[in-house]
Amino acid sequence: MSPSREPALPGILTGLMALAAVSSLAGAQVPLGEYAARRAALAAPIDSGVIVAFGAVEPVTLWPTFFQTPAFYYLTGFGESDAVLLMVKRDGALSARLFVPTRTPLRERWDGARTGIAELEARTGIGGSDIAGLRPALDSLAAGALPFYIVSDAQTSDYAVRDSLTRGARFLSQVRLAHPWLVMHSLDSAVNRLRARKSASEIVLLRQATEISNRAHREAMKATAPGCGEFEIQALLEGTFRRLGGDRPGYGSIVGSGPNATILHYMANNRVMQNGELLLIDAASSFDHYSSDVTRTMPVNGRFSPAQREIYQIVRDAQEAFVRQIGPDVSYDVASDSGKAVVAKGLVRLGLIEAADATMDPPAGMRCPDGGCLQLQLYALHGFGGHGIGLEVHDPAQYYQEVADRFGVGDVFTVEPGIYVSPELIESLPDTPKNRALLARSRPAVEKYAAIGVRIEDVYALTDRGLEWLSTGVPREITEIEALMRQREPALPGGGSCGRPRT
Repeated sequence: MSPSREPALPGILTGLMALAAVSSLAGAQVPLGEYAARRAALAAPIDSGVIVAFGAVEPVTLWPTFFQTPAFYYLTGFGESDAVLLMVKRDGALSARLFVPTRTPLRERWDGARTGIAELEARTGIGGSDIAGLRPALDSLAAGALPFYIVSDAQTSDYAVRDSLTRGARFLSQVRLAHPWLVMHSLDSAVNRLRARKSASEIVLLRQATEISNRAHREAMKATAPGCGEFEIQALLEGTFRRLGGDRPGYGSIVGSGPNATILHYMANNRVMQNGELLLIDAASSFDHYSSDVTRTMPVNGRFSPAQREIYQIVRDAQEAFVRQIGPDVSYDVASDSGKAVVAKGLVRLGLIEAADATMDPPAGMRCPDGGCLQLQLYALHGFGGHGIGLEVHDPAQYYQEVADRFGVGDVFTVEPGIYVSPELIESLPDTPKNRALLARSRPAVEKYAAIGVRIEDVYALTDRGLEWLSTGVPREITEIEALMRQREPALPGGGSCGRPRT
């Protein structure tokens, strides 16, 4: 496949999906014609070749349960285990086949009913064959000297390049051993470029996933109180996801109180919240395989302290500064720099850093340019613009592309600035003259704001009608959060409410 032709894939997909005649989005499903358009768009730059995509295997443990790999689901919409998609293109003509296991009635008593081979075409728009015929089919195609193009079956595209132990990778290594002349190319980047631009039907699913998540966050805000366990709030969130039709949490729920709010991916959720602390909740539902991503930070006792208010408002203002810049063909860096400027100015005002451009000698593990890292990075540990969402919580987005680096219609993404004041991280700075001066000046502020972690994360969709805020309805202004937390606490799973009454 010619690299110079690869960037044209999203445009090809747009045209093909227009021909797919999406009749109705009311059922919150991606139409079969759209899946066919995706497969055609993926194969479009290939003149002749074999495309192979492996789905996820049946788990060997009883938890977590089976969930289809994102790339395979994107191309097929098929949510059953141990399936393989085989497409062959010769002289411009494309054919597709799904290989699936044949299940017996006895086997289905254990794992549930499976789609039969005869039913596959009606269910997916793709003809079916028994999985036993896959290896002979690949051997025959390899003997014909056609190049192979592979879609990885890694569970997440974040680590697809490093994951060489999947079923597909092992299977294809055996095929290569039998046919040493065989040429194999990865299609992962091509699939990611297609996934970056969300269709109208995908936005419907993401809107639904986000609405479910919004309602769960509101219930969690009302339930939070001193003496409440992080695990109790996790149970309330995830129970609400399922009760409202979500298929599972889109990722591990983060429910971090007090010092745990300064740990970005804290998921133990086993601490009891204390009066005067903050609670950071980063949790969202998946709906029909599409994951949302929403974060809110709230006072455990229902009222922000003056120090908490100061940090919170900086984060909220940074988010608003970022969002104001978003539009079609706007550079991501323009939006990011706007949010970063707000955070830098706020941290200077609070005495946590010396100046917006002041640097430090970094702690172990922090990557920095030759001049050192900005002091701001001690508190703002991640990007201001978040990430794309979709079939994965960290899904491709058009503004990821190095050539463009610009927002485009069809981007669905989060905006998630955060500030985390961790005395442990600051004390881990190397003992250098520059760092000693920083610590001497900032120590009173670090003590004042210690263990305050604030992140606000909202979901936006850029459509041909403009920018849509999908996570509206979950309070994010200080007065709105405090007002909702004064409402009656909901009953928790198992009965009753948690913790002690708010002060």
